[in-house]
Formats: sequence, C-alpha cells, structure tokens
Amino acid sequence: MCGLELPTDPNLLVGTETSDDAGVYRLNDNCALIQTVDFFTPIVDDPYDFGRIAAANSLSDVYAMGGKPLLCMNILACPAKSMDPSVFRRVLEGGLAVIREAGALLVGGHSIEDPELKYGLSVTGLVHPQRVLRNSGALPGDVLVLTKPLGTGILATAIKGGLASAATERQLVDLLATLNRLPMEIIVANEALLSGVHSCTDITGFGLFGHGHEMARASGVSIVLDREALPIMPQALGLADVGIIPEGTYRNRDHYQQWVRFDPAETGSLEMLGYDPQTSGGLLLAMTRDAAMRLQDELGRQGYLPECRVIGEVLAGEPGLIRLA
Repeated sequence: MCGLELPTDPNLLVGTETSDDAGVYRLNDNCALIQTVDFFTPIVDDPYDFGRIAAANSLSDVYAMGGKPLLCMNILACPAKSMDPSVFRRVLEGGLAVIREAGALLVGGHSIEDPELKYGLSVTGLVHPQRVLRNSGALPGDVLVLTKPLGTGILATAIKGGLASAATERQLVDLLATLNRLPMEIIVANEALLSGVHSCTDITGFGLFGHGHEMARASGVSIVLDREALPIMPQALGLADVGIIPEGTYRNRDHYQQWVRFDPAETGSLEMLGYDPQTSGGLLLAMTRDAAMRLQDELGRQGYLPECRVIGEVLAGEPGLIRLA
C-alpha cells in the first residue's frame, strides 16, 4: 500500500496483502468486523439512480467477503456553487433506499465542497471469523461462477455519449442497483453450500481479467475462461465493435495483458469486454461444480434476475495466468 509498512496484529484476518475487497478484523471467536469504503463520480444522469448504484457498489465488498452489512456512512462531494442542492438530496435518498434494502443502517457521513459530484459509502459489516471468504482460496478443479453480466462500463459510456436508448439505460440502472445480497445469503445460509465455496471477489474497476488475475495470483493457480459462456449485456459487444470503449478499459489492458492469453488469438471486442471496468459488478466465485449447480438452482427458484453462469475453471499452473478459450 504505497510502500507503507503497516502494523501487524494477529486479529487482522484480512489486510492489504492479497488485494482483497475489504479488511477483516476479529473481535472474538464468533465475530469479525468487515471494513470497506468506495465512492465515484456519476455514471448515469439521474441523481437518485446514481445514489442507488454507488451504494450497491460500496456494499458489494462486504458480500464478497461472505459478510452482512451493518453500518453505513455517506461520503459526498458537492459542487455547491454550480449545482442545485436538491440534486445532492436525491443522491442521498437513492443511497438510503439501497442501504435499507441491504438491511443496514445509515449512521452519518461527511461531505465536502468539490467541483465534481462524488458519492459512496464507508461500510462496516459482520462475518464469522471461520467463514470469511477471500480471493486467495481457489483450488484446481473448482469452477468459476459469475453472478452478473459484463459490459456495464461500455454501456455507461454509450449512455453518456447519447448513443443508447432510454430502455437500455433503464436496464443498466436496474442491473447496477441490484445488490449481491441474494447470492451470498443463499451461500451463507447453507453450510454444505458454503463449504463448497473456496474463493470470492467482486468484479469492479479492474474488470473480469484484472480481478480474475488477482484471485488466481493470490490462490497460486491459473484460470481458464470459456468465451462462449461469458454473460454479456445486450448491445455491449456491438458498441465495442464501433469503438464505444471507456478509457479505463485501455488502462486495464495495459496493466493486465501480460497475464492474459487467448486461444485462439483474440484482438476484437471480446478481449475489451474482459478488461472493461465494471461498476457494481457480480461476484466471481471459485467453488465445487456441485455447489455451483445448487447455487444456480436456488437463485432461479428465488427469482434472481441477472444472468448467473459458470464461466470457467481453476487449474494448477502459472499463478495469476488467465486464458480465454
């Protein structure tokens, strides 16, 4: 973390060593705290929807650790000299709606004056110390499950440029505001299912390839992704084909391409989908095939709307390597 030597504590179960989604601190044998923070600039025009999306994104890190959100604090940057205060209120109302949906409590926050609107949450969650999910436990033979489709960065870019329909924007907003709550609650509520989950992370700013690489490297394994199985938002590939690609996609490719292989060689839009930065993306789970099937069945039974698919498998091999086949 910026070259800093951080203090050690035996109760710090998860710190910065494996680029995990949140920190975890053990309070006692039965309870540990999860701590995370996230905020960003608007990706949609409607302030209420922006608040919902930003809150869902912040809460996602707690679910990725196997936990339950407990307390939230608002983080708000306000361009008070150039924007109507009613906009800020709508942002906070959207965030509060999702916090309540998560069953958490809003206990305060902090705001500053800033030329650009920004919003997010600091979130505290709870998890049993023996049930913490990390990005470092994937095992050879596991399958990889993704609980939301890809392409949200590309669609958000198209919306900003006025190149997507109102129906597409509504579809995107509904997906991004969907909490990762239900998949994780199903897993945690079933001891047999939980025991089959070996690793978890959520797919956000580094894209599928970036977060997949972090999981594979931390676990000492490689992964292979099935190009035919990847869930992709409607229109995302077509938009990428005509160059509607966010700048962050290129930054991700520049950094992570050294660990990504294509079979056969891939230079088109599907490659860019793998690097596309996601907001409030799905959970990426490494788990036994039986557990994956049971999770998919239960999500279907409970009416979970986003596409949830098995997208690949974990292999023994060069740590951190990703192959798209």
